[in-house]
Amino acid sequence: MKRIIALALLLATPAHADTEANKHLAARVFDDLYNEGDFAAAADIYAPDFVNHGVTRDASLAEDLAATRYWCAAFPDLHMTVEKEIAEGDLVTILWLGEAMRNGHPLKLRGITIWRVKAGRLAEEWSEFNEATARAAITATGR
Repeated sequence: MKRIIALALLLATPAHADTEANKHLAARVFDDLYNEGDFAAAADIYAPDFVNHGVTRDASLAEDLAATRYWCAAFPDLHMTVEKEIAEGDLVTILWLGEAMRNGHPLKLRGITIWRVKAGRLAEEWSEFNEATARAAITATGR
């Protein structure tokens, strides 16, 4: 009985609530921005000093949003699906799947993104996906 009470107290702590809120916040990137095209939602999702840590250089929030707009324009029917979510402390990891058609050619791309949440906003990002595959789809279909 003591273990059940301890587990219930652990699950009711703000840390668990924060973890769930952080997962919801990260999923909004895919739902609000990519799937709905609601770029105004970015003000509620991202910290003003957001940094996307790329392999060769970091990108600002403005650059990151410009890249998102680029992908949405290149693939107007792009649909992003959250396949898996893992959160611990201030970090959230999402395994995602992007699917689109481009001039009759299908694109299916899987990636993984890790975000750090600060004060209820996404503050940092690390992403991996096969960008060459997506760019080749654009080139092959005449963007």
